[in-house]
Amino acid sequence: MLSTWKKIVAIGTSGMLLFSIFAGAGAESVKAAAVTQGTEPDVFRIVALGDSITAGYEPGITDPAAKPYGYAERLLEQGWYHGRSALTNYGILGLTTAGLLNYTGAIKDGTSITPDAIQPALPDPRIGQFAAMTAAINAELTEADLIAITIGGNDVSSLFLNAKEMTDTDFQTQLEQRLSAYNTNVKAALENIRAVNPQATIILADQYQPAPKIALGAAYTKLMSAAGRFTEAADSVAASVNTAAAPVRVAHVAERFAGVEGSLTHIIGAGKADFHPTQLGYEKIAQVFAELQWGEYRTPSVAAMTSAAAPMSIVVKGVELNTPNKPILKNGQNFLALRDILNAVGASGKWDNKTSSATIEYGGRTVVITIGSKTIKVNGANVAIDTPAFLQRVGKEDKTYLPLAALATGLGFDVNYSSKLRTAFINP
Repeated sequence: MLSTWKKIVAIGTSGMLLFSIFAGAGAESVKAAAVTQGTEPDVFRIVALGDSITAGYEPGITDPAAKPYGYAERLLEQGWYHGRSALTNYGILGLTTAGLLNYTGAIKDGTSITPDAIQPALPDPRIGQFAAMTAAINAELTEADLIAITIGGNDVSSLFLNAKEMTDTDFQTQLEQRLSAYNTNVKAALENIRAVNPQATIILADQYQPAPKIALGAAYTKLMSAAGRFTEAADSVAASVNTAAAPVRVAHVAERFAGVEGSLTHIIGAGKADFHPTQLGYEKIAQVFAELQWGEYRTPSVAAMTSAAAPMSIVVKGVELNTPNKPILKNGQNFLALRDILNAVGASGKWDNKTSSATIEYGGRTVVITIGSKTIKVNGANVAIDTPAFLQRVGKEDKTYLPLAALATGLGFDVNYSSKLRTAFINP
């Protein structure tokens, strides 16, 4: 995927600002305090490796509050639809296939490596930190269930950018050289990853052609053909290391971008060409990965642009709630009627009029929530909450409304929130 990184060096911000932007990247996780017991439930672990597409970079990201929201973060959200999931993202700005090979080699051996030994002059302000984390990343890869990779765009960026000025002979010669390097480097990098984790599913994206026909003219056909060659190369490399017990799949992103490149990529004026995906483009990439992994790509029925004052979408154990009593948003938290909560999480419960409290039991845990109290009891221990339960008049009845996130975590559930989707994901 095409990336031009000269402009990153010229951005009028410090490296620490870029570090703060990307260090905070990822879908948000909101967890209430809870008393834990027993063994840790299974978590579907995703490790993302690769270049700036993995990092979720978009041109013009200079605001620390504007955290990248790329395909990997969307992939994590899709994981939440299917259970407890976690993501670690090691997308490196400007990384080439040779850099990925060097990096995965050090990760495989668990040895330290210098930034320049990964790849000279990388523009990523986090590269020193990433270089020092090879042993930790080795441990994360060992535990991974899915390893997602985008790589190769920086190998071909200069070729694609200069295609209009090159003769067909020169273009083909350089294309073959880059294809040869891609095959060698990516295969060896996949073998390094397999040495660390022999069983995880690996999904490798092919290389999309990012520029629309209107910008390329006659060169469009030539570049689309070149992108097709890279797709063939990705398919071939994946097939060479694929096994039934350890699948290596190719995310055919290129075919989703073909013909609609203008809406899926940023295009900046002459001298500052940058073809990173738009938000729509990142979603398209995530769709391909998610469909390969889970056979679907889901979105909440509550639109992301819904007023912030409206209750968010709530997904419990993969099912989006559609309760008879409308959720209530209070102090930024969602509250549900007691009976609706019990039905949603599959718990048992009872209401005590004398103490104005609800007792909910699930999986060996007992949570007691009292109207108006800023603490709940989890297996007898007090746990502070921000907003207490309350009574709400619905028709002719007073309904008991409980704080969903506090209750779910008290019962030992995993609670995550995506501000982009305005959706809370709750998993046992």
